[in-house]
Amino acid sequence: MRLKDFDALAQAMKAREREAVRQREREAEHARAAAAEQARQQRLRDQFALAVGPVTRVPDAGRAAIHRKRPAPRPVQRERDEQAALKEALSDEVDVESLLLTDDGLSFRRPLIGPDVVTKLRRGHWSIQGQIDLHGLRRDEAREQLSAFVRGAVQRGQRCVRVVHGKGLGSPGREPVLKAKVQRWLAQSGDVMAFAQASGPQGGAGALIVLLAGNRAARNPA
Repeated sequence: MRLKDFDALAQAMKAREREAVRQREREAEHARAAAAEQARQQRLRDQFALAVGPVTRVPDAGRAAIHRKRPAPRPVQRERDEQAALKEALSDEVDVESLLLTDDGLSFRRPLIGPDVVTKLRRGHWSIQGQIDLHGLRRDEAREQLSAFVRGAVQRGQRCVRVVHGKGLGSPGREPVLKAKVQRWLAQSGDVMAFAQASGPQGGAGALIVLLAGNRAARNPA
């Protein structure tokens, strides 16, 4: 073996020794860190035991921990406030007859809505996306349910809905009392752009086809 080979072998041995020393130093550092953490945990346990006194572990009953999904929070108070505001806004005393068009169906449209929209409503030009039936309800119940229905329809993005109020055949004098009230309530709602009496297949004199505002803005869908 030549001299330079001995030198290379010696250098390799020295490198292995240095790596072994570094490895022992790393292991010693890890051991010191683990011992320090164990001592810290023990101090915390001692402090806790000193603060709360003796602790008895609860025996395991063998029950599975079931994590149920919590229901979404419901803004009950806000809903009540909105219902109260709508109830106050939709009055039976407001005179809206001047807003109703004097045609055979007493239709209604806002000033920005063209007359062709009422014609299209009456002819069933747009598909009905929602419906509410107010048959048999008392005045306050009908008003609250209609308000909630209109508000929900607008939130769902529905534009054309049907409101069934009945023909009043079961009312005293066979007069459609609820029909006139529903017309007043709808005309007062800022979400209602127009309405017209339904055609025969859609309910005739016992229902209204209502055009709602999209995103609470008056838009003409024609």
